[in-house]
Amino acid sequence: MGRQVETLAGFVAGTRFEDIPERVRQHAKLVVLDTLGVMLAGSQRPEVRQLRSALLTVPGDGPSGQSGPSTAYATGFPTGDPRSVALVNGIAARSLELCEGHRFVMFQGGAQILPGLLAVAEDRHLSGRDVLVAFILGYDAGARLSLSMTPRALVHQNGQATLLGASAAGARLRGLDATGTSLALRLGATLMLTPSYTDAIAGATALNVAGGMCGHAVSLAPELALAGFEAQADAIELSLGKLVAEGFRPDEVLQDLGSRWEITRNWFRLRACCNPIHSALDALEEALSKLRPAPDSIERIDIETYQFASKMDERSPSNYFASRYSLPHAAAGLALFNSTGFDTLNDDTVHDPAWAAMRARVHVAEDPAMTAALPHHKPSRATVTLVDGRTASGTCDLPRGDFERPYAESEIRAKFRALAAHVLDPAGAERVEAAVDGMESWTDVRSFVELLRSSGGR
Repeated sequence: MGRQVETLAGFVAGTRFEDIPERVRQHAKLVVLDTLGVMLAGSQRPEVRQLRSALLTVPGDGPSGQSGPSTAYATGFPTGDPRSVALVNGIAARSLELCEGHRFVMFQGGAQILPGLLAVAEDRHLSGRDVLVAFILGYDAGARLSLSMTPRALVHQNGQATLLGASAAGARLRGLDATGTSLALRLGATLMLTPSYTDAIAGATALNVAGGMCGHAVSLAPELALAGFEAQADAIELSLGKLVAEGFRPDEVLQDLGSRWEITRNWFRLRACCNPIHSALDALEEALSKLRPAPDSIERIDIETYQFASKMDERSPSNYFASRYSLPHAAAGLALFNSTGFDTLNDDTVHDPAWAAMRARVHVAEDPAMTAALPHHKPSRATVTLVDGRTASGTCDLPRGDFERPYAESEIRAKFRALAAHVLDPAGAERVEAAVDGMESWTDVRSFVELLRSSGGR
């Protein structure tokens, strides 16, 4: 087995709360808060509601009024076994395309690790400190493995290195030593999935299930290790080098381990659409601000961007989820309402004639020079042309929300309150926000769940 993976496992198992800098812990709690808001609002999606009703029970409605040991963060707060709860909460957190992610790789640790930790911790009466430490370390492990692999061209990395991070986080939460954590990580390598980026363009919400399965792995991977299952010694090297990915650079796993904390190298998003198109939207917002045009006065919008973002050029998204990956659709939101927020890019907009007409005026192309600037830059240029011949352009090198161009913390907190309002009452959302700020003081995650229940306004 590889020395690097063993060292990483030892780091996950042996790092103490006190070893994690205060600034890292504070930032991680902001990630927790952001993820909770997205999870609560995402729980309202129809497919998530339907799956939840099939897998979980509203307390008091089950046989003899029994409840499960873990709770879904949704209206009615249904309960079930930890793995099912982690699955539905994780899918909810992925469903809105509003979760945070890592700056340099496709790694959404908040949505894909935290739901499983909360479900397991509730079941086992663990503390908020336990969850926070496991979250930070699992995020670190998974992001480092993601940074060290070469993904295949069409594979969306939901359920891949993030699932390994979830396995590491689960092992830490269960108190496994370095050997047990290594085994859980290597067992996790057999659980990784292969969703496609084309799922997103096609509106295939199966992509979100891959994210939810990471929460499932938080519970399953350490249970497999504790039950005595075995894994190949080089399972991670084989999987990331030849199977789900096509190259693995083990020496990169340990770069600045313990001093560079991956959770602090993330981005948050306020735009309810795929992150790679955010720089184009920032550029378009600048161009529109120069002209302040009425929608009917816009003749065309030209966007030049890097290759990956340029492929998200679908002008007729098939459904709500596909619209999250359509640059013309998000651009239409800016042109029509100066907004790309959750409440603007809703289900009704997908087939709205005014939106369709505006999408048809958006033209997207790759600029090879912009592609060459990746990954340290994500440049875009947008030009608006009006029917009277006037034009204006805007440019963006890095989108807002990136850790190098961060949103103000107040903006992230306002996002949480707006999203949480879909399940919680306003006063309850404020109480939950305060509780997350002090989550290291929770003696039992169940006390936080009871606070959520008492704050449910819908």
